[in-house]
Amino acid sequence: MDNKSFAASYIEEIDAEYTATRKCIERIPESVYDFKPHPKSMEMGYLTFLVAEIPLWVAKMVEDGVIDFVTFEHFQTRETAALVKHFDENIQRAKEALQNASEEDFNRDFQLKNGGQLLYAQPMIAAIGSTINHWVHHRGQLTVYMRLNDIAVPSVYGPSADDKTF
Repeated sequence: MDNKSFAASYIEEIDAEYTATRKCIERIPESVYDFKPHPKSMEMGYLTFLVAEIPLWVAKMVEDGVIDFVTFEHFQTRETAALVKHFDENIQRAKEALQNASEEDFNRDFQLKNGGQLLYAQPMIAAIGSTINHWVHHRGQLTVYMRLNDIAVPSVYGPSADDKTF
């Protein structure tokens, strides 16, 4: 498979996950951002931000080849509408980065760093797929948090107990 085919496949996958993810983010009220199901768990607000922000990682990976936890700028808000807008922008930016990626972009390694220290490097093609899987994983966590807070869980891959439309 050539790199443009990988880009098209990843864009298709992002599009397939977009609607359910957006519905989750839209339903999280700021009043539950501090909720944690366990002391070792992340807060619901952080998890919601993470789900909204991971598509931006895809863009940064392709554009820069590196993400550094220390220098990566996180979006700051406690307003649901602003977070949903940010998510939509991140989706668009990820898709544009993939569409505009060169052969060189896809053939280099992605590097994850923490304060300049290399945590790991991975071929870009694999890193993009892993990041999309990571995004879907955290959305799954978010749906559990939603259920624990009596927030209607949207249909993801089929009807949910709360949203029987498909």
